[in-house]
Amino acid sequence: MFSVFLLLIGDALLAVAGVSLGFLLRFGGFEGENLNSLMDLPHMLAFIGVPLFFSYLFELYNLEKHLKKRDVLFRSLAAVGVSFMMLASVYYMMPAVKFGRGIFAISLAIFWVLQFLWHLCFSALQNSSQLARRVLVLGTGPLAKKVGDLIEATNHQHVLKGYVDLTNEPVTVPEYAIVGKGSSLFETIRFQKAHKLVISLSERRGVLPLQVVLKCKMSGIEVVDAPSFYEELTGKLLIENITPSAFFFSDGFRFTETKMVFKRIFDILCSLAGLLITLPLFPLIAVLIKLDSRGTVFFRQKRVGEMEKEFMLYKFRTMREDAEKGSGAVWAEKNDPRVTRFGRFLRKTRLDELPQFYNVLRGDMSFIGPRPERPEFVKQLKEIIPFYPERHFVKPGLTGWAQIKYAYGASMEDAVEKLRYDLYYIKHLSLFLDMLVMLETIKVMLFGRGAR
Repeated sequence: MFSVFLLLIGDALLAVAGVSLGFLLRFGGFEGENLNSLMDLPHMLAFIGVPLFFSYLFELYNLEKHLKKRDVLFRSLAAVGVSFMMLASVYYMMPAVKFGRGIFAISLAIFWVLQFLWHLCFSALQNSSQLARRVLVLGTGPLAKKVGDLIEATNHQHVLKGYVDLTNEPVTVPEYAIVGKGSSLFETIRFQKAHKLVISLSERRGVLPLQVVLKCKMSGIEVVDAPSFYEELTGKLLIENITPSAFFFSDGFRFTETKMVFKRIFDILCSLAGLLITLPLFPLIAVLIKLDSRGTVFFRQKRVGEMEKEFMLYKFRTMREDAEKGSGAVWAEKNDPRVTRFGRFLRKTRLDELPQFYNVLRGDMSFIGPRPERPEFVKQLKEIIPFYPERHFVKPGLTGWAQIKYAYGASMEDAVEKLRYDLYYIKHLSLFLDMLVMLETIKVMLFGRGAR
């Protein structure tokens, strides 16, 4: 998250630099009216905000993708091209935030060059082994192997220096990767020049060398447990290794009255704005649904909400009218034959969810939160998946952290994976996280990801 923030701040500063150099090239200096225009806050915010927004949509800040030079070049060019058209429209409708004629085109071109070079330099620094944080994993069992595999598979910000064996659990990691014993933990950390120690023991009680680990901590080594490290790298919780105490003593999972009041205000404003913007589409969608297949326009279905209270969820119908006749409640499948032709388009673009603005306005749902499941599925999932009921401590959402991070769920395995993300969202619930989910949802809708 810090790396993304740093990249974003760098782009914002480069946008300011682009405008400044644009003025310098166009007018030869900063004097009089030119200086006033350059220093005007609305002018500058409009110029900074639009390119950064489209850079975000074109995933220039998605560090998980490890973009190549060519990808950065074309994505940044596309973002600047769309920004040019958008700024031209904004300047036409709002002349008060407009720079002088020709300035914004020159400034955007300069910004594109600077942004491309900055992203290449940042990527090189991020992938540099010299700057990566060196990690030692304490443990050699299944949990330790999971952490080690995660480090090697996810990013280049951490590098695995090896495992430390406490001889208390079966060895499932490669023998060649074991670089020390528990009795010489501190010396091993010093020798490997590790920055971080990840405690990855299946059972810590009576096994963890507390005094040695404390010595490491007091010597400046960062000490974290495996679930926390997993959460940091993946944006989800390792539910197999969560204990009830993690809910009790964690900094997260706190729903203050103030926080929930602001969330409800946010929900009302967003649902009203959503309804006002999309209501003109409703008649057109309704006609196309009726032309495509027989049946009702709207689809109603019971879902489980906050505190496991059931409510009626509304959607545009995307399946045949008799889709579950004879089968009852079943998971949706990839290329589900029950979905109509126009229904497939509605699902891909998420337009079938528009009537749920009404659910949000009523208070059945929140704008952001875990997706509501059907009572039949909830009953099954509660019996099989640990901590599944905890997702009902907040209102379900029109969109959510799991929806933007994971593909459409249609099995028990998918439900487990999505619960990891749902619990992460509940733990870190905040207005900032809600705004991030909203921006990511825009990308999902534009590019049609994860639909079935």
